[in-house]
Amino acid sequence: MEPLTIVPLLDIAGVFVFAVSGALAAARKRMDIFGFTVIALLTAVGGGTIRDLLVGQPIFWIIGPIYVWVALAAAILTFFFVRFIHRSERWLSWFDAIGLGVFCVLGAAKGYEVTGAPLISVMMGVISAVAGGMMRDVVCNEIPLIFHGEIYATAAFAGSACYIGLHVMNIPESLAIWLGIIV
Repeated sequence: MEPLTIVPLLDIAGVFVFAVSGALAAARKRMDIFGFTVIALLTAVGGGTIRDLLVGQPIFWIIGPIYVWVALAAAILTFFFVRFIHRSERWLSWFDAIGLGVFCVLGAAKGYEVTGAPLISVMMGVISAVAGGMMRDVVCNEIPLIFHGEIYATAAFAGSACYIGLHVMNIPESLAIWLGIIV
């Protein structure tokens, strides 16, 4: 699949998995369906919103409302199926890890596209990957995952740096994207 086709699909997948992660956090707090949707949306689009504001770009979910629909669908599906999920903490970690991998690379790519500066691009990748989860945790009255014992931000930094390093070395874009996500 060509990089131009894979990026929008990864973006939608990242929004979906981060929305599920937010909805699972809402389930842990025993929120109602409104709480599920608010926390899911905040988690799914929070980091990308901050990134877009910082680099002076149109906010991605405002110009492409598909992201809001995907996040709402993930929240509603999770609301109705969470009772069938055993050990939702483990699932929350997996969905968070997948979203982190996807958004650190896509955030770094957008940062590089706009600024052309590798360091700023890596920072945009980290912000894209961790800010939504930080907002989720704060709203859910928890210490953000990034601040205790996890390698959350370090993993986002490593994935972003891997992608930018490979991109700058002119490695094929799809390979750089997948290796960055895996890291």
